[in-house]
Amino acid sequence: MSITPHKILLIEDDLSMGFLLTEFLEDQGFEVKLCRDGESGYNALKRQPYDVCLLDVMMPKMDGFTLATHCKELNPAMPFLFITARSLKEDKLKGFELGAEDYITKPFDEDELLCRIKVLLRRQPSQVQPSQVQKFTIGTYVFDYSRQELCYQDETWRLTETESEVLKLLCQHQNQILKREDAVEKIYGKKDYFLGRSFDVFISKLRKMLQNDPRISIDNVFKVGFILNVQS
Repeated sequence: MSITPHKILLIEDDLSMGFLLTEFLEDQGFEVKLCRDGESGYNALKRQPYDVCLLDVMMPKMDGFTLATHCKELNPAMPFLFITARSLKEDKLKGFELGAEDYITKPFDEDELLCRIKVLLRRQPSQVQPSQVQKFTIGTYVFDYSRQELCYQDETWRLTETESEVLKLLCQHQNQILKREDAVEKIYGKKDYFLGRSFDVFISKLRKMLQNDPRISIDNVFKVGFILNVQS
């Protein structure tokens, strides 16, 4: 039986450091979502749960302290750790007051960060909340949102995060109109023409995956959105 990797949300506006940390943590077996500002990090937290959140203090659009407050509102049990170039005592105290489990100052050793993450994970009870386990039946398909898997008989597709989010929205509106504009904003955090075109690409991919069951279709509603139609 395969073990689902721990999910880490890394919010770091320094792109070079963000890529380096993502690569390092993925090499250690973690599943990492990298966001470059506080706002996109907040939107990522709203879309799915994470086991640990690593966040910088000084970030564009939403600073780390504000984001930490939202972290606790969205998922009180999720531990978070500040990664920052600021070493002021006042900043550290404020971080702990907001509920941070730990604090590491740049520059730091990657192995030290790994040890701190493992300590945070050991403190958490090994359990899955019912709200995190979401399976949808789509005709003869089964979509496991928590595992990002779409199954048909003996065939299984491993979905990307965005494919999984799009399919979840369609399932939640099964046989109802899913407004394209609302779906784009929910997934990407903003309304944008080019993001809308990207959304359409994911719809096309999902259509191909679901084509084995003739009772299933994803239909366009002109200038409005899409309907995941599943006939009984």
